[in-house]
Amino acid sequence: MTTHLTLSQLGWRPFFQQQLTLEEYEGTVFARIKEHHRSGFKLASETGDITLSASPSLPQITVGDWVLLDNDHHFIRCFDRLSEFSRKAAGSRLEAQLIAANVDTAFIVSSLNHDFNLSRIERFLALTNEAGVEPVIVLTKADQCREPDEYIQQIHSINSMLMVETVNALDSESVQALAPWCGIGKTIAFIGSSGVGKSTLINTLLGDDTQQTGGIREDDSKGKHTTTGRSLHVMPSGGLLLDTPGMRELQLTACAEGVAETFSEITELAEQCKFGDCLHQSEPECAVQAAIESGELQERRFNNYQKLLREQARNGASLAEKRAADKALQKYYKSVINENKTLKMR
Repeated sequence: MTTHLTLSQLGWRPFFQQQLTLEEYEGTVFARIKEHHRSGFKLASETGDITLSASPSLPQITVGDWVLLDNDHHFIRCFDRLSEFSRKAAGSRLEAQLIAANVDTAFIVSSLNHDFNLSRIERFLALTNEAGVEPVIVLTKADQCREPDEYIQQIHSINSMLMVETVNALDSESVQALAPWCGIGKTIAFIGSSGVGKSTLINTLLGDDTQQTGGIREDDSKGKHTTTGRSLHVMPSGGLLLDTPGMRELQLTACAEGVAETFSEITELAEQCKFGDCLHQSEPECAVQAAIESGELQERRFNNYQKLLREQARNGASLAEKRAADKALQKYYKSVINENKTLKMR
């Protein structure tokens, strides 16, 4: 990212300004995290780039966060976030993982080939809606697709109000369709499965080869996953582009509102069921099942809705249990320490 940008060019808003006390205006530095590495973070400020080493004392922070530092660049605190993307950590770890913060628009990237999957797009929409971020569906590889309108119609079948753009990620003129969301100081996040052309699209938007790209596997039309870290870059348009790794294990947690918003027509139908605790299976006068039978509601969409609800409930419960167990363990450790102190004093 280019150094010496103004705060507004870095995405600073009145929302962050209002979190400052009068004392904090003097002797402090406002900086935004632009890169996250194992050893620490690289930050951007009005006076240039700053390095912040990783430390157990730091709270969980991520790319896009605004932080307050003293004049010696020591961490003071993190600003409250306008938006926050998080997920259950990949694999079996029972913890939530921050993905990005303070994002304005999420480009949900899919490709116009065998990789296109409505259920996967709905999963990313749930994540985006939970974060309170505007979603835009970006369909890549338009130059390789004869009937892109068919894919657009499929997306509009789940929500007619969704913004959808088809692009050839290698063509800068085609990518100009995304310009309305890439204004000065606006932060754009790229999310989507591995190999859908995110890195190629990012390179075109940035006008260079910041991200490595891989070829296409002919057996399934998927690109090779090439991005391994999260980073924030300035586009020629003045927008801030935040790239995230391909999320092969995107598991939802604490995402009930995002799922409900993504499948709003199902939640509205559920309110019309005869029984308040209707499971929408074989109960009498179930409005959801009636909508499926009439063709008003896709059975695939309903099944995915239930799948995502179960997943977020299961992951949320697992995380809650882990927090409770950690709290109990800390309480036990304190009791042992206090008991040892008492014995020594005798």
